[in-house]
Amino acid sequence: MTQWSGYFGLILQGALVTIELTLMGSVLALFMAFVAGMGRLSRFFVLRALATAYIEFFRGTSIFVQLFWAYFVLPFIGISLTPLQAGVLALGLNVGAYAAEVVRGAIQSIGREQYEACTALNLGRWQGMRHIILPQALLVMLPTFGNNAIELLKATAVVSLISLADLTFQAQVVRAQTGNTMVPFATILVIYFILALLISWGVRSLERRMARGLDGVRV
Repeated sequence: MTQWSGYFGLILQGALVTIELTLMGSVLALFMAFVAGMGRLSRFFVLRALATAYIEFFRGTSIFVQLFWAYFVLPFIGISLTPLQAGVLALGLNVGAYAAEVVRGAIQSIGREQYEACTALNLGRWQGMRHIILPQALLVMLPTFGNNAIELLKATAVVSLISLADLTFQAQVVRAQTGNTMVPFATILVIYFILALLISWGVRSLERRMARGLDGVRV
């Protein structure tokens, strides 16, 4: 029993690494989503082209390859990253590419009358976007952002390939030391599920609060 408590301690340490990866990766993904999503809507061709290239590249290539590039290839050009930094970079850029299309689609889903109201109120393009359009679009984005965050959480398992001691890596360590496959992998299965539920709960709570606050935004 004491032996297994030590092994469960290892898995909990891995859970902390997974949570850290998920939080930092989500922040980077959210930032890239808005940069690239807004870039796709820019009036300037260069910005649209750069945003499109980023989105298509990171959606069209494997997260495994992106992670290996971040950790093993970038040092050849003088950029050395720790396993955690490489994991956050690969996960954030990959999920951010998917979320960028969510941002673009949500903004474009706002009715034309809202844009016309911004013009009638003499609001500039960015004033209208910030105060009228984006608050409404954010409510549309949130459910899919929640899905993206859960996908990022599950994708953190790939960092075990570069020896970062996340949940999956620690489960493999326990399996190698005990010869038992069911217990460690059943344990991390439950932990991943609980973390996904927490993300879903947090997104739904935020969605409800934002929905209540939107009455004063629509014009």
